[in-house]
Amino acid sequence: MRIVSIHADSMHYRATKKTPFAEPLDEKEGGMEECVVLFCCVEEMDRLDPAAVVGKAARNVLARMAMLKAQRAIVYPYAHLASDLSDPSTALQILDGLADALREAGIEVRRAPFGWYKKFDLAGKGHPLADLSMTICPYDGTECGPVCPHCRHPLKGAETPDRP
Repeated sequence: MRIVSIHADSMHYRATKKTPFAEPLDEKEGGMEECVVLFCCVEEMDRLDPAAVVGKAARNVLARMAMLKAQRAIVYPYAHLASDLSDPSTALQILDGLADALREAGIEVRRAPFGWYKKFDLAGKGHPLADLSMTICPYDGTECGPVCPHCRHPLKGAETPDRP
């Protein structure tokens, strides 16, 4: 899972057009003031352990929000952060799980609609800690190895660039 977190003065969105994966809508518009916007992209490998992804994402987001002293969040589905997307069912399970975990921790949460093109207005705060990206991995760290950032092909030791 990939998340781009933006500490914002405000975020407002409006669903404009359905995709084939669109969930039913109760409200086409929404938003929040004084919040952290979480642009979330659920990846194919997150299917391995959705509960672990939700738990790790919630812990990371809550630590970030504590640092920012923020109590409000928008979970915003944003498929444009990765090219290997999960299936819609897994994505919804993880996005809803993250929203629920944040609510259980006392955060006021709004989740933007999944599977819709959306117009949005975002006013970021612009301070040094306002923007942050996170990568949440379902593995414990032992199975991962270096991969090519372009084609995702596993790299062998000789192919790994030396780093100073």
